[in-house]
Amino acid sequence: MSYARTIIQARDVAKELPMGAHVIHALRGINMDIYAGEMVGIVGPSGSGKSTLLGIIGGLDTPTHGSIAIDGVDITHMNEDQLTEIRNEKIGFIFQFFNLIPTLTALENVALPVQFARKSRHQPEKRAKELLGILGLGDRLHHRPSELSGGQQQRVAIARALANNPPLLLADEPTGNLDSESGATVMQALQDIRREGGTTVVIVTHDTTVARQTDRIMTLVDGKIADGIHINGR
Repeated sequence: MSYARTIIQARDVAKELPMGAHVIHALRGINMDIYAGEMVGIVGPSGSGKSTLLGIIGGLDTPTHGSIAIDGVDITHMNEDQLTEIRNEKIGFIFQFFNLIPTLTALENVALPVQFARKSRHQPEKRAKELLGILGLGDRLHHRPSELSGGQQQRVAIARALANNPPLLLADEPTGNLDSESGATVMQALQDIRREGGTTVVIVTHDTTVARQTDRIMTLVDGKIADGIHINGR
């Protein structure tokens, strides 16, 4: 598989967190390029900086030093309004605990990002039905999260992340709250989305089974990339 366009470019990204008289170095000079259509796994021990890096990539946090560009756009010094627009247009987020709105149905949860998007090309309900159907939830449109299994909730969350057709999906432990069968279903859904839509997928995970399904594995230790990047046998 060959890749042309750079979707994530990080240059000397550092994150320092003041803790009283001390400074925690969460990230220490991260340099990386991730390309359109790749699926990349970020692994490492707790406290290694994985979620911090994902948050900076997603514009949820800012680096203390260095720069980050998403799909050719430098987001390092953007204000919150500009970052919100980038997140709406270019980035979909998937979390371990789903973060669905409990009072809304699956259909309404997925339609919500389309309703808030300034430049959406989609009709909210039509787009939500399409995505939920693709993810095998066409018969669960009007179910609320409490009426769905964990695996079904995560697939609703994936549909919501895809609502505005972003080129990049960021997933923080997307199978961490699921049993092995549900986790395998979610990973298959992500593989299908990547293959059919050309979406770039970056996954933070502790699960080696999940990491082995990615194209590349990046290992973080003490806020730095350790041992370069391991290329999976794809």
